[in-house]
Amino acid sequence: MAGVTLTNVVKKFGPVGVIHGVDLDIGDGEFCVFVGPSGCGKSTLLRMVAGLEQTTSGAIRIGARDVTALDPAERGVAMVFQTYALYPHMTVAENMGFGLKMTGHPKEEIRAKVAEASRILKLDPYLDRKPKALSGGQRQRVAIGRAIVRGPEVFLFDEPLSNLDAELRVDMRVEIARLHKEIGATMIYVTHDQVEAMTLADKIVVLRAGKIEQVGSPMQLYSDPNNRFVAGFIGSPSMNFLEGRVETGRVRIAALGDVAVSTKVALPAEGGTVLVGLRPQHLTVTPGPSAITLDIRERLGGVSYDYLTAPGGARLIVETRNDETIAEGTPVQVGFDPAHALFFDPVTEQRLR
Repeated sequence: MAGVTLTNVVKKFGPVGVIHGVDLDIGDGEFCVFVGPSGCGKSTLLRMVAGLEQTTSGAIRIGARDVTALDPAERGVAMVFQTYALYPHMTVAENMGFGLKMTGHPKEEIRAKVAEASRILKLDPYLDRKPKALSGGQRQRVAIGRAIVRGPEVFLFDEPLSNLDAELRVDMRVEIARLHKEIGATMIYVTHDQVEAMTLADKIVVLRAGKIEQVGSPMQLYSDPNNRFVAGFIGSPSMNFLEGRVETGRVRIAALGDVAVSTKVALPAEGGTVLVGLRPQHLTVTPGPSAITLDIRERLGGVSYDYLTAPGGARLIVETRNDETIAEGTPVQVGFDPAHALFFDPVTEQRLR
C-alpha cells in the first residue's frame, strides 16, 4: 500500500481552469473523501490521480513514485465507477478475474484472488451468476471485487453509490467501511453526499470551484469550520445563518427576538455586522408570544425538524427530540446556548475566532 501526494496540481481544459493549484497529502492506509457541490472538480481530481486526465502542471506521487506522466495501468490504482460496467455474458467470478486474465496471470492465482475477494465481499453464493441475476448492490460489490483482485496500492471510488436506492446506499456504505478496515488500503472516495463523507472518511477534503476549502477529520470540519461554506456544507440539516449587529461588545440578533450574545471572538467595530451560525440541534423551540412562526414540522420518528420563519423573512431549521406537539402556524420562542454559536465575516465569509 502507499500514500498519495499532490503538489500544486493544476488542470485546464483549454483556457478554462478547473483545478487550481491543489496541495494534498493522503497517508498510507487512509480513507480520504473528496466532497463538494456539483462542478467543484472532485471527480476531475480523482481522474487525475487515476491517470484518466492529464495533469496540466504540478506533480502526483503514489508512495515514492512520481506517477504524473505514467499511464493508468502503471500507477498501481484500481477505480470503481458510478456505473458497474460488468460484462453481461460473464459470471461474477469471470468478471472479477477478467483483468488478471488479460494480463496473463496463471489460472490458479486468479482463482485464489477471486476467492479471497469473494470472501471479503460475501459474494460466494453468486459466483456462477450473470450480472442480470444480481441486485444493484450485488453488482456494485462485484465491481469492487474486480478492483480488489488487482491488488492495487490505492483504491479510487467515483460516486459508487449514486445509482442505488436509499436502503442499498446505507448497506453499501457499511460494506465499504468494513472493506477498508479489513484490507487497510489507501482509499480515495468522491461524493457530493456529505453524509457519506462524514460516515466513511478518516479525512475529508472539501472542494469548491477547483480549490480546497478545508481538510480535516469529519468532526474537525463539523465542529471547527474555517468558513461559511464548510460550515453550511458539512452537517445535515444545514447550519442556520442569521445576521447579527455589534452593540457594546455583544452581538444582537434581531431575528431571534433582538437577543444579545456575548462572545470572546474578535468582532468588528461598534455597529458592524456578522453572520451568526447555529446548528439545528443547538436551537430549542417552545410555544409563546413571538414574531417567529412554526411553518412546517417534519416528523421522522425519533427526531423532528421544525421549519420556522423569523422577522425579516429569515428561515430557521430546528431539530427536536421530544413528544411535545406544537401546531403548525403557532408562534414560538427560540432559545440556544451561546457557547455553540459560530461567527463569520459577512463579506469574506471567513470564520471569526
